[in-house]
Amino acid sequence: MTSRLPRWTHLALRVRDIDASIDFYTTHTPLELLTRRQDDDGFAAWLGHSDSPDAPFLLVLAQFLPGHDPYGDTPPAKIGPFAHLGIELASRADVDAAAATAAAGGWLQSGPIELPPPVGYVCMVNDPDGNTIEFSYDQGVFDFAREHMRAPGVG
Repeated sequence: MTSRLPRWTHLALRVRDIDASIDFYTTHTPLELLTRRQDDDGFAAWLGHSDSPDAPFLLVLAQFLPGHDPYGDTPPAKIGPFAHLGIELASRADVDAAAATAAAGGWLQSGPIELPPPVGYVCMVNDPDGNTIEFSYDQGVFDFAREHMRAPGVG
C-alpha cells in the first residue's frame, strides 16, 4: 500500500564521480546501494537501509553528463562544515575505527570527541565531494525518534 501522506523521503547530492561516491557510502557507512540508473542526462543512485521498508529515507546521488547538467559549471554544493549527514554507530570503538579509516584516507575533518548530551561521542568525516558526515555513538537520535513517533492513524 502506497502512503499518500506527506513524507520526508530523501536527501539528494550532486556528485562529481558517482562510482567514488557509491563506493564511499557503501564501504564506510551502513548504507546499501538499492538501485542505480543511467539515462541521457547522467547517472543516479539511491542508497538506504534495505531493512526499513516502513520508514524509508534515501540518500540520492546524481552525476550529470557534460552538457546535461542543469546547473552548468557550478560546482556541487557541499554540506558542511557543521551541516552534516548523521550516522549513528553501535560503539565508541566503531567511531574510533571510522575516524582511523578516514584519517588513513585523508578525509578526516575532526577526530573523535566526547561532547555534552545529547551529542555524545562523534567524529566528522568528508565524503569524496567534501560533504560532512558525522559518525556518532550515544547520541540517541534513532532511539528518540522510535520512542516519539507514532504509526499513521494512531492518535
